[in-house]
Amino acid sequence: MLMVSIGASAATLTGTVVGVADGDTITVLDANREQHKIRLGGIDAPEKAQPFGQRSKESLSAMVFGKEVDVQWNKRDRYQRIVGKVWVQPVSCPTCPKTLDAGLAQLTMGLAWWYRKYANEQSAEDAHRYEFAEQEARAKRAGLWADGQPIPPWDWRKGER
Repeated sequence: MLMVSIGASAATLTGTVVGVADGDTITVLDANREQHKIRLGGIDAPEKAQPFGQRSKESLSAMVFGKEVDVQWNKRDRYQRIVGKVWVQPVSCPTCPKTLDAGLAQLTMGLAWWYRKYANEQSAEDAHRYEFAEQEARAKRAGLWADGQPIPPWDWRKGER
């Protein structure tokens, strides 16, 4: 039932990525030359000052900057950013359609945490995929998981305030 309502109320924004703030936030310019701040749903990347923060941003930049993306969304956060799933053409396949989920890719490379707190806003399938990607990255000690005790960004932000 929940998956139907998410699908039914989701909107899609298509545009070109003109900015990458960090490992989970981008700016998209639409066909009307309007800019939209986008927060990748389902993940939380390290803050810029955190270990792996810069690597996470660089990874997302390499994946999406200057490219056309489709953002499937149905929510804005408290900063009025669109929260959604960002689809992009895989770097390795310039003739392919937009089949790469940028958030899932960040998790797979160990450059973001799965944001469990908002799992209920994902489809059951996405929540499972994202959780599994994080577990795999942890097991492989990929990216930030190479650190023995990585601090989740939501805890880091509390300490910074």
